[in-house]
Parts: sequence; C-alpha cells; structure tokens
Amino acid sequence: MRKLISALVVMALAASPMLTGAANSRNRDRLANCGIVMDEILRIPDDIPARLMDKAECVIVIPSVFKVAFIGGGSYGRGAMTCRSGEHFNGNWSAPSMMALEGGSVGFQLGAQATDFVLLVMNPRGARAILDNKVKLGGDIAAAAGPKGRDAQADTDVTLRTEMLTYSRSRGLFAGVSLEGSTLRPDNRANEDVYGKRIGATDIVRRGEVSSPAAARQLIELLDKFSSRNNSSPNSIN
Repeated sequence: MRKLISALVVMALAASPMLTGAANSRNRDRLANCGIVMDEILRIPDDIPARLMDKAECVIVIPSVFKVAFIGGGSYGRGAMTCRSGEHFNGNWSAPSMMALEGGSVGFQLGAQATDFVLLVMNPRGARAILDNKVKLGGDIAAAAGPKGRDAQADTDVTLRTEMLTYSRSRGLFAGVSLEGSTLRPDNRANEDVYGKRIGATDIVRRGEVSSPAAARQLIELLDKFSSRNNSSPNSIN
C-alpha cells in the first residue's frame, strides 16, 4: 500500500507541470484569440462607431461564448479586459486581465454557433467595479446594447448614461446585444497561469505591475492604433 501511495504521489507531481503548462497555453491562446476577434470586428464595415471606442475607458473581448442549455439557456465564456493606463484613463492600453462571463440569457437561438462579444466600459466607476469583484450586468452596473455603424447617432442618452455597451458577433452577423443578467468577473486562476504568480486584476490593469504578454500583442497594438486617445468627457462618472 505504501508503495502504491508513493507511486501515485510521484505520478501526481510529474503530471502537475504538464497540467500547469496546458492551462498556461490555453489561456495564452485565449489572449491571442481576443486579438484575432478584435481585428476581425474592426474590419466589419458596420462595426463599433469609432467615436464610441474613443470614449471607452476599457475594452473586454470574450471570444467563442457558448450557450449552456442545461442551466436554462445561460452562457459561459472566457476572455480578457484591458483599460487605458494612467490615473485618469488617458494613457496607452494596459496589460490585460483574464475575465469570465457566466450565466444569464444572451439571446442565443437554439443551435447557434459560438458567439464573440466585445464590451465597452464607458466610465471609471464601471471599470473599477469590474476589476474589483464579480458584477451583475444590469444590476451592479448599467449595461445596454451598443449602437453600431460609423454613421450611427452614437451620443444618445442611453450611451451617455450607461456604464457598459455590449456587442456580439455570431454567424457572421454583428450587432448590439443585451447581456442583462449575466455576471462578469476577473478570472484569477487564469491570470496566475498567464503571469506566473497570483496577482489581482486591478494590479495588472490599473497599477501596471506586470508587462503585457506576447500573446496579447495583437489586441493591445490594435487598440493603440484604432483608439489612441481617450475622448470621454472630463465630467464622466468617477
């Protein structure tokens, strides 16, 4: 029995680095996929209005969200969040924190393919709430389907008052979508895999305690190129 226990311990120790490596690779693949999704969405003619992107404090990309039928039509997805650096969110885009989107009905049709989401966080209060803890969209923070199209009237009352604008892409179609009832939280385990240590989302995104990993390069470079300045109102909600 002792020999069997010893053998199992040795096998577990040997497997641990492989499991850690697999998780690390999976999360880095997610980061790279965030950049691919963002690039493809920015190439859509009728996409997120540039002036809205220029007013966003943070961007969250959640690729390949799946409907989970057995929990009442909820959703499950993993992605990343990056914010403009600096105390007043006016610098370059930060290293990303891994994020998790869970629960709630997001309007999937039966048999729909995986859906990509892009979420714009429109004020500092919303950004801090998401980085600090799990939030319920439509409850803890106000969220609304985002307007689209370069000629869309983006500065409507809803876009000025909401804390988050939400978009989806599925089956080649891109549109604003309601995510009310879903929860969004930092994925701390994935952050530990990506950065090699336990570190909170705020420390990554706001305090700049780590450098952006190579897997996030496309996402960060795209955002720096597409929206290099923050044009949000200085009177936006703090």
